[in-house]
Amino acid sequence: MSKLFPKRFALLKAYITLFLILSFIIRLSFLFWNFSEVDKNLFTLGNTFIIGFLFDVATISFFTIPYLIYLILFPKRFYGSILDKVITYFGFSLGVLIVFFSFFGELTFWDEFQRRYNFIAVDYLIYTYEVVKNINESYPLPILISAMLALVLTSIFIIYKLNYFSKTFNSQTSFKSKLIATIPWGAVVVISICFVTNKSADFSDNRYNNELAKSGIYSFFAAFRNNELPYSEFYKTIPKALAYKTVKASYIDSKNILVNSNENAIYRTIINSDSILKPTKPNVIFICIESLSGDFLKEFGNKSNITPTLDSLANNSLFFENLYATGTRTVRGMEAITLSIPPTPGRSIVKRRNNQGLFTIGEVFKQQGYERNFFYGGDGYFDNMNTYFGGNGFNIVDRGRGFLLDKSITTTRTNIEDNEVTFENAWGVCDMDIYNKVLKEADKAHETGVPFFDFVMTTSNHKPYTYPEGKIDIPSGAGRHGAVKYTDYTIGEFIKKAKAKAWYNNTVFVIMSDHCASSAGRWELDVKNYHIPGLIFNLPNQEPKKVNKLASQIDVFPTLFSALNWDYKSNLFGKDIMSMQPQDERAFIGNYRKLGYLKDEKVLILDEQANANFYSWNPVDNSLGSIPTEEKFEQKSISFYQVADDLYRSEGLKIKSK
Repeated sequence: MSKLFPKRFALLKAYITLFLILSFIIRLSFLFWNFSEVDKNLFTLGNTFIIGFLFDVATISFFTIPYLIYLILFPKRFYGSILDKVITYFGFSLGVLIVFFSFFGELTFWDEFQRRYNFIAVDYLIYTYEVVKNINESYPLPILISAMLALVLTSIFIIYKLNYFSKTFNSQTSFKSKLIATIPWGAVVVISICFVTNKSADFSDNRYNNELAKSGIYSFFAAFRNNELPYSEFYKTIPKALAYKTVKASYIDSKNILVNSNENAIYRTIINSDSILKPTKPNVIFICIESLSGDFLKEFGNKSNITPTLDSLANNSLFFENLYATGTRTVRGMEAITLSIPPTPGRSIVKRRNNQGLFTIGEVFKQQGYERNFFYGGDGYFDNMNTYFGGNGFNIVDRGRGFLLDKSITTTRTNIEDNEVTFENAWGVCDMDIYNKVLKEADKAHETGVPFFDFVMTTSNHKPYTYPEGKIDIPSGAGRHGAVKYTDYTIGEFIKKAKAKAWYNNTVFVIMSDHCASSAGRWELDVKNYHIPGLIFNLPNQEPKKVNKLASQIDVFPTLFSALNWDYKSNLFGKDIMSMQPQDERAFIGNYRKLGYLKDEKVLILDEQANANFYSWNPVDNSLGSIPTEEKFEQKSISFYQVADDLYRSEGLKIKSK
């Protein structure tokens, strides 16, 4: 031990020990936090903590490098000098502060996502205003900061009293001894860079055990390096020609005509009208509800009566009972809804470069002569929304402080003014305020005689779950159920106000969640945590109907276009749910690494290690059980994901020039 930590390295030893102790405490805390979900088999738990310890050692090895360089290069004759003490005290204090800050951050991140740091944490670095404000509104920040600083000072004081500083300053360690002590840590860093990935912690079928085994800081930097995942480089593939042939075969019917059947493309003409069914062009208002899981609705068994409006609409609309979100974040929902595409690995296309001029549902509305608008109660700079929507032909209505990221985008931008705001939190104005703005802009649009399509993104059902007091019987900030009930209440008020408008009878309302309230679970992908509500209300010539066909978020707007009897050019993957045959029913689910294809209570899950794991899904207890792979099932699953990613990267999703 003296060779690994000679006297000059005493403070380094103290720092490493502190880090490992805190890492163990955090891991133990998360274990008890989700104790009911964790695999408690002693062998599995043992592996969880052993692998976790190894990841902690790998993580702290990176932290040691700057200090080791200093220890090696700083001359022996200046040990204990004023300069040495100033640099050491400052560096050590900063290092301890970073460690405590990281661990406190992990607690809030786990509270929200039940995961270690991942690409979401990386993305949030860009949007510090919204994130910091949200944390401040969600947690007692002054208390947390005070507690953190108190722990930092206490740790430094204890280490000081244990004479670690004194040993460091009063040592006579030679250059050779320092070099020998440095080599093991350098070796750990090299091994970690070359051979250890975050995936190495995924040793169990239980996702919680895998997350516990990881180190938050290591996970953060792993996500920073790997938020782009080209499908062909990381995932199981089949010959490209076969993948395209498989996908295109699913669109061969009397309504779909491929523009060029020889190309690697799905661009086609869709025919919905005939001599009897003439196209109609009502206004369309789409409400994308933040984080609304299906199980919040009474329709799906909830007993709390927190969604009376949506439960009523379920009985008076075209209501999709078996609908699944493609992902776990708002931008992933936006991607699925607007591009009508299966999820591609890595970050959402909404946040990527080269995501303008794409064939979105907005292009279909444009073909039909519609004005297209995107409404958001916060600043659409967040998550690159303004650049994405503005770059794909939508006018922007938001609570903008910033600017479009790409100055080359020319689009109309309307601000939600201060006098239009009654309540605002970290994520923007309350839902009723955004709906009032939609009503105001719809009145203006109605006067022009041009039909409009409004994409409205709500925010009230998001932590910190705050909203105007006195609107519902649950106090603001009391938790998710209150936010859900307020969200539902505002939808009811919005439709009530809309009914008084001249344009109401000629307006269709589409309502769907962007994703569920939580994606966390013990399985590779927790299927139940992708089940969302979706409906089309006030549709002309359509009796209320509950549709139990298995479908995806990507199918809702193609279903609307069919219901309106539109003929149009399409580059969309989605299908008309109403005309789906049993063999057509399927859903795409995923997170940024894992991609799932759900059909007939079976799910194939693809990951970036080129694995294709096949499971039976039990809807009763939401469990997955491994089963032998079915070749055709696997081929179809891979084909859709491989083709979707290839089309994006080859610019096959771009609008075709005439």
